[in-house]
Amino acid sequence: MSNSFDQYIEAQRQRLQVYLSVAMESLGTTTLQSWQSDTLSHSLQQSLMDESNLAQCQCLYVVDAEGQQISANISAQSIDSSATGQNLAKRPYLRHTPSTSGLSLSSVYISRLDGQSCISAIQSVNQSDGLLLGYVIADFSLLSLPANASGPEDRQMWLQAKGDPSIRGTLFQQTRTQSPLDDHIDDVIDIVIELLLKRGVFHAKLHFSSSRVTIWLYKDPYRYRVHLIDEIKQACLAYPPCQYPEEATISEAQIREVFGHFKTLRFIDETLYLRSASLNIINGMVALNFSCDGTHYLPTEKFLANPEMYMG
Repeated sequence: MSNSFDQYIEAQRQRLQVYLSVAMESLGTTTLQSWQSDTLSHSLQQSLMDESNLAQCQCLYVVDAEGQQISANISAQSIDSSATGQNLAKRPYLRHTPSTSGLSLSSVYISRLDGQSCISAIQSVNQSDGLLLGYVIADFSLLSLPANASGPEDRQMWLQAKGDPSIRGTLFQQTRTQSPLDDHIDDVIDIVIELLLKRGVFHAKLHFSSSRVTIWLYKDPYRYRVHLIDEIKQACLAYPPCQYPEEATISEAQIREVFGHFKTLRFIDETLYLRSASLNIINGMVALNFSCDGTHYLPTEKFLANPEMYMG
């Protein structure tokens, strides 16, 4: 896995697979015993009602190896035979070949019926000689399945995201235009530093090209404030003094050094230059967006070690 987020997602999928494995294997056995018989759908409905780990299943059905549905759409409350015979081979979870032996989980998708995030558990149905007959498939809303109480940790790593190809393709046809924020850059930087250190701001983003600053307050983190150049120059009158948060992971010296490099990267080149940049003092992450529309997210320490490395 490339990073902690991927590892977290894989762990979540493994937990769900373990949670569903025994019940889905039982459904596979039931399906094999009733394959293409008139009792298939009723047998599966009974199994569905008997398996507590399948209680939240929204829809259960069986397809053959070619993706043709051979059962009804089954829930604990109903059996809908109108879906029997439809071809599901182009559904994403069948198009991207599931395991031909055992249980696999689909990617997360949004249900066309209720607009909720869903996942499908896909159990292969095999004869005693291993020949694949098809699959029994159980659809679940993700909201109904067990999940960790907390989400993934904030990833403290360098992440690069390339932007709009049309912008990158015309990069050398453009030059930096001096903005009002550029004209007052030293004053703006000093004010933003004070907002971070002494006035309760934990995240600040400077939009150099459009001459605005966006800030998030430690005591009101769910709403952001956008200030144009004339407003930000008066911002120290608007936000009362506030103690620097204990949760902050970077020092005053690092904050000043980061913003000094922001200024350097803004003026370092007339073609490839910094368009916007932000600093979060709680997770210590820096974000940089350049004129080529490339964006970098990285820890403060990594940025300070070689700031010009991340241009573009």
